[in-house]
Amino acid sequence: MRILAIDSSGLVASVALIDDGECIGEYTINYKKTHSQTLVPMLDQVRKMIDLDLTTIDAIAVAAGPGSFTGLRIGSATAKGLGQALNKPLISIPTVDGLAYNLYGTDKLICPLMDARRNQTYTGLYEFKREEEGWSLEIVKAQCAVALEEIIESINKRNREVIFLGDGVPVFKKQLEEQLQVPFSFAPASCNRQRAAAVGTLALSYMKKGKIQTAAEHEPEYLRLSQAERERNEGKKHGN
Repeated sequence: MRILAIDSSGLVASVALIDDGECIGEYTINYKKTHSQTLVPMLDQVRKMIDLDLTTIDAIAVAAGPGSFTGLRIGSATAKGLGQALNKPLISIPTVDGLAYNLYGTDKLICPLMDARRNQTYTGLYEFKREEEGWSLEIVKAQCAVALEEIIESINKRNREVIFLGDGVPVFKKQLEEQLQVPFSFAPASCNRQRAAAVGTLALSYMKKGKIQTAAEHEPEYLRLSQAERERNEGKKHGN
């Protein structure tokens, strides 16, 4: 089973090919250029480096949100365009779930944190449970957009050691250190940001369960209104 995976939901742009559970190639960049400049050239570089015939893939996995509104639109448009051109199904992976999957097999509680601005974070709580075929990612608290205090309160109530990862960690680190009442740690640089390889690997289990969609059906999951939409709604309230 060959899955082409894309993640442009946050600061990172990432493309990978997962072939029968093996990562054949991955290109991940966490730098200044916008995803509109980097994503398609990255995809083309991966294709060339591994001699990939795109017609041989079985599906396209994409981090579907939440995250950067612009980044999600770019990733979604790229995945939809490829899906339509190649007549391949899409697999929508919740962004926070994909981020949590980086810590495969840990016995700790996992808390991804993405900086959602406006004093909020895109987050959730996860754990891995042992099954016959390996570890299964279990959702303890589904991905959501909340104030940091809310997720801290939820963690403290569970009284379990937790690992944090994501671009929200440096933003909220001081507050975490001051308010957490349970043992905690921060994931290292090797696995603390979005990776298309994690999205593609998690997508394998989705595909086995038939959780696929057509390119036309796919839509990003924003979880909250964009800044432009919020400002427009505020203007309506004030009669502007």
